[in-house]
Amino acid sequence: MKNATFKKSVITSAVSAALVMSFSSLAVEQQADTQVEKGDIERIKVTATHRKVSQEELPFNISSVLGSDIEDQNISDSAELLRNVAGITIVDKGHRNGGTTNSMIIRGINVESGISGADVGQSTVPTVSSYVDATPIFANFLLKDIERVEVLRGPQGTLYGSGALGGTVRYVMNKPDPEITEGSLKLDLSKTDGSDGNNMTLDAMFNMPINDKSAVRFVVGKLNNDGIIDMPNLYQLDDEGVPLVKADNGSCVSASSSALTASELVNNGSCYHSQKDVDSVDITYFKAAYGIAITDDVQLTLTHHFQTDEVGGRRAVTRGADYNGNVYDDYEHGATLLEPSERDVNLTSMEIEADFGFATLTSNTSSYDHQGSGWRDNTSLWVSGGRDWYNAWYTGNPRPASHVEAGFEDKALVQEFRLVSNEAPNSKIDWIAGVYYMDQERVTTNLSHLRGIEYYGAADVNASGAPRWWVGAPTDKDLTYIRHETFEDLAIYGELTYKFSDDFRATVGARWFDNTLKNNTAIDAYYGQAREIESVPFPTQEESDVLVKLNLSYDINDNNMVYATYSEGFRRGGSNAIPTDGPFAELNPESVETYGKDTVKNYEVGVKGFARGFTYSADVYMVKWDDPQLNTGTAWWAFFMAQNGIAAETSGLELESSVALTDDITMRVGYAFTKAELTDDLIQPQSLSVTAEAGQQLPGVAEHVLSFNISHTTEITNDIEMTSRLSGYYQSESTNSVVPTSAIYAEFDGFSIWNASVNFIKDDWGLSLYIKNLGNEEGVTGSYPDSYLSTDTGVFENFYGNNQKDFIARPQTIGASVSYQF
Repeated sequence: MKNATFKKSVITSAVSAALVMSFSSLAVEQQADTQVEKGDIERIKVTATHRKVSQEELPFNISSVLGSDIEDQNISDSAELLRNVAGITIVDKGHRNGGTTNSMIIRGINVESGISGADVGQSTVPTVSSYVDATPIFANFLLKDIERVEVLRGPQGTLYGSGALGGTVRYVMNKPDPEITEGSLKLDLSKTDGSDGNNMTLDAMFNMPINDKSAVRFVVGKLNNDGIIDMPNLYQLDDEGVPLVKADNGSCVSASSSALTASELVNNGSCYHSQKDVDSVDITYFKAAYGIAITDDVQLTLTHHFQTDEVGGRRAVTRGADYNGNVYDDYEHGATLLEPSERDVNLTSMEIEADFGFATLTSNTSSYDHQGSGWRDNTSLWVSGGRDWYNAWYTGNPRPASHVEAGFEDKALVQEFRLVSNEAPNSKIDWIAGVYYMDQERVTTNLSHLRGIEYYGAADVNASGAPRWWVGAPTDKDLTYIRHETFEDLAIYGELTYKFSDDFRATVGARWFDNTLKNNTAIDAYYGQAREIESVPFPTQEESDVLVKLNLSYDINDNNMVYATYSEGFRRGGSNAIPTDGPFAELNPESVETYGKDTVKNYEVGVKGFARGFTYSADVYMVKWDDPQLNTGTAWWAFFMAQNGIAAETSGLELESSVALTDDITMRVGYAFTKAELTDDLIQPQSLSVTAEAGQQLPGVAEHVLSFNISHTTEITNDIEMTSRLSGYYQSESTNSVVPTSAIYAEFDGFSIWNASVNFIKDDWGLSLYIKNLGNEEGVTGSYPDSYLSTDTGVFENFYGNNQKDFIARPQTIGASVSYQF
């Protein structure tokens, strides 16, 4: 754990004083009157089963967070949000990958490494599905104008389909309201430890009725964070991205310059410089929604979301020393190339809801386009003591600089029709029936470049007379990989609940699905030669099956329930695009041409209930996971593929409770114990060798996870209300990979992150002072270890970089926000 090192500023002093005052008063009140009658806990209505009911009435484990709580705690990032929900772990890779990689883990259902998806568009889909309203998409929109977030634990295959192995996270947005004209403005300023700059967030919302039947709602959000990571050994690059050469006179000259001699180009060193705060974040979010009551029984809502992200680099640090033996500072990264990224996401949806009396029909139509690109520094992958590929293949390259232009696009059309029975007096049956269709296209692009190779090769011949096979290369591109997948999914699903009595109910559910995935991919290793390549088809993957669910629930009394659930989950398989001929042809390619679906069977028993001032839920579960998928690499480790394991199993205990300690003090606490391990050996499919034995802990999974939140509300004057909050998150040790002999294997210490805030409300104005990550914990959950991406620094051909990196949580951040509502 690091301690904050920056000097106290005015905002620091103000926040600290306010927090001390607030929590001191909280402690005094608790000591003075422990017999104060408890207040009450707000019971949140959720729509996880497509009916609006209190979450305490649902016979399975669900948690929810209100949008108002997200707003009051100044949360804009899903990683921070989900640390407030019991039992969820996040592999936090920061904004650089947080918008493209769904790294949520529920109930330990995870085999992916801590670096999986950090740069490459995954072939597999996540084990936790995520929805924005009714659209299955992971876009990590800024958390703005949200009604609530619902977290469903355990397989949700019948209602939510493919990918809901561990659970489902639903972001339910606020809708236009024709009954009120309202708006809000909020400005948030903060400073993060390690940064020379400041952070700024600006939000605005306006809801305006058009008439008594319709309204529009607009939301704008802007997040601009200064970076915290410094890079002391960056190449200086010319306009083509080629490292500059240090000429004999000490000047820095482009490798293409005629002013350089061949000897200078081949034998002289590179030019380096440093850059501070490289991981800057600039995000713009916009939402427009229109809602109308066409008739008293028919409602229509049109919504469009747009977000654009520009991120300067990774929030990751390098351990160890540079080429001169200088130990990297706390917030330094030793790579030689920047790794910026950008992405755009557009989501348009139309919901039509018609009440037919006996049932309500809902049509959800949505279309989205999510695309982006970024640089990935691969130099350390080529230049290392264990590989030294540069020296073997491109002997004499004096300035190794390898980067990948990584791109992705995911677009889809989704249509769902759902009919839900309405409540009827004395009815013993409730039911849901639906049809779901998705037509999806995904493109993953990786273009690998060896910057400057076309100049260095020719010069080396001129200088030494020793021919290089790559002399005169017309391009610096050494590899092209473009994967184009199409996926169609058709499903029919339903659930039926029969009430044997007022207290005893049984629910049965099923989902039939039929899907097809096609893969056309272009792969070529150029070896410095320019040529046209074409996509070729790889094997099609077709799957059809039925998932089932059975749930029994019994009301012990009016406020307490016990339940038991058996449920199944499914994740679609796919087709691997790998070389089948040439020097990189895969060993036994037929063994890995495709990978199959994986499925889970969940057994769960729980109890939940409420009373005035108290809610609770508790359950034990066991999940049997057959054929678990994981993303890996070919035998050459140059191409991406996915494979199936044999079996894994997770089991555990989940507890969550909210308590009103007094009329003014409420507390929420959650705890999860998870045991997640392989139950059969993991076999490498080409060589049939064992890479991980049964009993190996699944990666990214902490045995113990604890979340805590306490808030205190009081009136400090007749018209000013103060709410103080303290929240904490703890997770125990975890690992980076399921394969203990892998170069990416690492073990991470447990950590805790604490946040504190004080909010003041006066009429329509609000002021919030907060500190996030009080102890300035690093909270490492993913890593490119030294054994994988480090280098023999300073030894090989003028290369001084070190690309080992640990992904860290956002360091201590102190801030203040001002809001106005009208």
